[in-house]
Amino acid sequence: MEHNSFDRRVLAIDLVRGLVMVLMALDHTRDYFSSANFDPLDLQRTDAALFFTRWITHFCAPLFIFLSGASSYLSLTRNGDVSGQSRLLLSRGALLILLDLTVIRWTGWNFSLDMVRIRVGVLWAIGWSMIVLAGLIRLRLPLIAAIGLALMLGHNLLDPLRPEDFGAWGWLWQVVHAGGGFEFGNGRRFIASYPLVPWIGVMAAGFAFGPMFRLEPARRRLGLLHWGMALTAGFVLLRLGNLYGDAERWSAQASDLQTLMSLLKCTKYPPSLHYLLMTLGPGMILLAALDRSPPIWLRPLNVFGQVPLFFYLLHLPLIHALAALMDYGRYGHAEWQFGWPLIDPRPQQPPDQGFGLLIVYLAAACVAACLYLPCRWFAGLKRTSRSIWVRLL
Repeated sequence: MEHNSFDRRVLAIDLVRGLVMVLMALDHTRDYFSSANFDPLDLQRTDAALFFTRWITHFCAPLFIFLSGASSYLSLTRNGDVSGQSRLLLSRGALLILLDLTVIRWTGWNFSLDMVRIRVGVLWAIGWSMIVLAGLIRLRLPLIAAIGLALMLGHNLLDPLRPEDFGAWGWLWQVVHAGGGFEFGNGRRFIASYPLVPWIGVMAAGFAFGPMFRLEPARRRLGLLHWGMALTAGFVLLRLGNLYGDAERWSAQASDLQTLMSLLKCTKYPPSLHYLLMTLGPGMILLAALDRSPPIWLRPLNVFGQVPLFFYLLHLPLIHALAALMDYGRYGHAEWQFGWPLIDPRPQQPPDQGFGLLIVYLAAACVAACLYLPCRWFAGLKRTSRSIWVRLL
């Protein structure tokens, strides 16, 4: 008889989170290794292979944040300690924000300690979403669901509001909804890549969806399938009609393939309703398909999905270091990969820097392979250690 998800980890959650981590590593490998120095979703310059290499990674943030909310619900139902779960969410959220502002920038993206240009990304959004969820979990589940859905479904109504409409508080509107960059201090610049409002909604909706994962497996799979089909159908209907939910409208292109690409090019920054439906709907269908004992070739995903933050902290330095080594081997120097205090100012990279997609995919596979054993070790440590730091990671 199949186990109940309340008693043990739901394998599908770990498998999908593991897949998300691998796709994320592919996207970040493309950032460092690809010779395409333009937006891969730019229909005037891209090709199908590059477009879909970027597009498939759109599933990462929505699925991960949604499943983080669901996992918080499952953790709460196991321990029954609302105050303890709230403290854990506050602590983990604060840690993620701190890591995004420091370690991820210094040892991952930039190889630099420069604080003049501060760009915050997905860990920032997850961290603040957890902090808000720490308060929301004290409410009744239907109210949490209503708040989450309201933020997801309604945030595009706020699109006409611009930062300049708020005067001196325009920077705050950029952080919570509009996104973009603003100056502060002595010529410093803060760039909010992941505006918070819709992501808070996604995590709250994931928490409210948590009871689905406590159902008996057959009912759970059916429920996931039905919800996934409904959300996907909602995306198709809204998108085909260019209806409410995305400021970027699709249009007929020179070929059917390019028209499909235009249809799938939804707004990610901030994530539009179309974007969320396009990713969460198929994601739920995938959860239903994977909600059973995985074949052996999928088990590494299960390992990655159990320790996603540990994977995240390792993968960026590894990708960046590999890119620097490749450039050093190719040019005999690679100072454009570093910043202050090692190199100041950072020079421009060579115009022919980067490789085709084959090298990108091979490098991403190498990164995933290198991280498997460390992640397996840490997953084992996490199961046995009582250290708060191990638990937070």
